[in-house]
Amino acid sequence: GNLISGPFQGHTSSVMSVAFSPDGQRVVSGSADATIRIWDAQTGNTIAGPFQGHAYPVRSVAFSPDGQRVVSGSDGRTIRIWDAHTGNQITGPFRHPGWVTSVAFSPDGQRVVSGSHDKTIRIWDVQTGNSIGAPLQGHTHWVLSVAFSPDGHRIVSGSFDQTIQLWDAHTGNQIAGPFQGHTSLVNSVAFSPDGQRVVSGSDDQTIRVWDAQIENHIATPFQGHTKGVTSVAFSSDGKRVVSGSYDGTIQSWDVQTGSLTPIPFKGHTHWVLSVAFSPSGQEIVSGSSDKTIRIWDAHTGNLIAGPFQGHTSSVGFRSVAFSPDGKKIVSGSDNQTIQIWDAHNGKLIAGPFQGHTHWINSVAFSPDGQKVVSGSQDKTIRIWDAQTGNLISGPFQGHSSSVNSVAFSPDGQRILSGSDDKTILIWDAQTGNPIGAPFQGHTDLVSSVAFSPDGHRIASGSYDQTLRIWNAHTGKLVAGPFQGHTQHVTSVAFSRNGQMVVSGSSDQTLRIWDAQ
Repeated sequence: GNLISGPFQGHTSSVMSVAFSPDGQRVVSGSADATIRIWDAQTGNTIAGPFQGHAYPVRSVAFSPDGQRVVSGSDGRTIRIWDAHTGNQITGPFRHPGWVTSVAFSPDGQRVVSGSHDKTIRIWDVQTGNSIGAPLQGHTHWVLSVAFSPDGHRIVSGSFDQTIQLWDAHTGNQIAGPFQGHTSLVNSVAFSPDGQRVVSGSDDQTIRVWDAQIENHIATPFQGHTKGVTSVAFSSDGKRVVSGSYDGTIQSWDVQTGSLTPIPFKGHTHWVLSVAFSPSGQEIVSGSSDKTIRIWDAHTGNLIAGPFQGHTSSVGFRSVAFSPDGKKIVSGSDNQTIQIWDAHNGKLIAGPFQGHTHWINSVAFSPDGQKVVSGSQDKTIRIWDAQTGNLISGPFQGHSSSVNSVAFSPDGQRILSGSDDKTILIWDAQTGNPIGAPFQGHTDLVSSVAFSPDGHRIASGSYDQTLRIWNAHTGKLVAGPFQGHTQHVTSVAFSRNGQMVVSGSSDQTLRIWDAQ
């Protein structure tokens, strides 16, 4: 954050736009004083300018890909192209009916895109100044930011109407969007270098990352529960989602249509706090604050087995799971114990495993089914032998508050945890040592975490009402925060192919998001 150069002084009014030259040696600036200047990025000396011709504030400037030209857009409703060395005007003015808010060159330098207060986007031929095709129309308010994709085939736009849209740069057709989620005007948009994502910044004080092919919200919110959603999971084929709720029911949803099974699965006499599909996708297991576990037919909703009784207190959030072979179920309870059950007859196979000193919030089997990991209100994580109940490793200590969610990595070598302390940690499953620094970004407790099937990404849900996707190795944020839920996010899960994430919320809805 050290200042390398500057302040560069010369403009006589507000500087409204700046950009580096492609080689990083120069900076171009546009100002409310109606001029453009080129600066030496090292010394801050003015190299060229002021370029004069605009009669109104210059809102946007950009270099051409070869660094030889500069494009500018102005409140005077015009666009001009300048020689970056001499300041001579090469082409223009190109005219919009409204203020020009944003301009950018195409990657080949042959076209310029512009956005305007007239609610349109226009594409111009750099050589002739002629408009290419009809204006791109779709926004319902001022267009504030535009950019070409790295391959030049798409254009992204951000608007005062709080949305982002994607356009075909050749036909002008809208190809995706409007992407909705921001709660105020969108000031700035940009493509990632690979063209796969778009980042947006808004007056709502948030930054969002979107899939540049399709909108992150893959489906409209799934609505049907009458109280908050506590737990969600994908079926192994990715075609269905199961949810549990404070309304005491379990629902099964079609991922494509959002349609429900005809009748909610009913039988629990209190909150359903945890649900999971069997590996085959044919059964669903549920855990409840009524102290029981039940197994259901995933297609009909009929009770197959249970209630399994043995816990003397509530079966916690994220605290039931099938073993990888589908033959066993692990459960964790508010009575500080873990139990292993036969998934077919409900008999207790192992347990209670004892050692935690507070509620069990989350349990999961290792990929080989030989171990169980648990996270607790006592701030610790433990690994147990699934056959004997002996403590293999732990307690892992590092979180400063309750551990709400735990998971094994697909290779079984790492443990993932999310906590009331707003952080996510990754642990070495053998030594119990934290791997790297805590992942930080959520502004409230982390309620749920999950590894992607390939182990390279992590999804997290939080009481801050957002989801985030992280690089599992570096801890860097890959995508998000995904916003849309209006209350706490209580549960997240990846689809088997890693392409989608499902979330459940206290707002009584489920949402499915593009995880890429």
